[in-house]
Amino acid sequence: MQALQAIQAHRVTITMLVPTMINVVLHHSEVDSFDVSSLRTLIYAAAPMPVELLKQGLSKWGQIFVHGYGMTETAPILTILPKSDHLLDGTPQQLHRLSSCGKQVLGVEVRVVNTRGEEVKPGEIGEIIACGPNVMLGYWRQPEATTTALSGGWMHTGDLATVDEEHYLYIVDRAKDMIISGGENIYSVEVENALAAHPAITEVAVIGRSHHKWGEVPIAVVALRASELTLDDITEFLNDQLARYKHPKGLEIVESLPRNPSGKILKAELRELFAQTATSANAAGGG
Repeated sequence: MQALQAIQAHRVTITMLVPTMINVVLHHSEVDSFDVSSLRTLIYAAAPMPVELLKQGLSKWGQIFVHGYGMTETAPILTILPKSDHLLDGTPQQLHRLSSCGKQVLGVEVRVVNTRGEEVKPGEIGEIIACGPNVMLGYWRQPEATTTALSGGWMHTGDLATVDEEHYLYIVDRAKDMIISGGENIYSVEVENALAAHPAITEVAVIGRSHHKWGEVPIAVVALRASELTLDDITEFLNDQLARYKHPKGLEIVESLPRNPSGKILKAELRELFAQTATSANAAGGG
């Protein structure tokens, strides 16, 4: 409410909101009573943006969105997806770019590499690394962490991504958040994006839970706008979207997801709370 009031009162032309804020503002009961026509640029960053939410924003406010990707260690921007790539009526390739974090910015070199340090081909998954004058010199009094992060003179972000033929980057997960179930890689961002389109869900995070047979299985931790949601509801919703092994095998319902000041979901905290928890909601097996 206060954000909408500020935009209207001060005729704000450019602002930055994390996806959680955009979600809250878009679904505020009085959003249409505020005049936000002054907005010319709305930058979103700091956390994955569900494509369905982005489409809702574009439908309501028009082609004003800009996506920035980076990290504190890169001061902070590495790539940009500009307004011109935020289309609702483009070609299938152009619409697919709504899930991209764009291309490298001027003065920075960004690569996606495999474990051998080779650049991946389109469709292959690797880690994003970066080099440029914006990259940090090192962590304060942490020489080992610095050596690991800046291996070979490149900042290793820990983010897994793929690229397309035109060098647009698509983040699939944080390396530490990837779930390995029965030998299959499950990227939490893919499952989260699919679940974000469910009308009952306001926020979602997917984490791994240990499993005696599969090693890990995905668990959905959600905040709801509806009164209830079951694991069967989720399975039915995802049947036509994701392979069965990617479906959450457990469901935890919370009032809100824990976040840091920049809006990132604290998955380590969720894993501490739920990764070993067995509840009636997650009685299903893997596979």
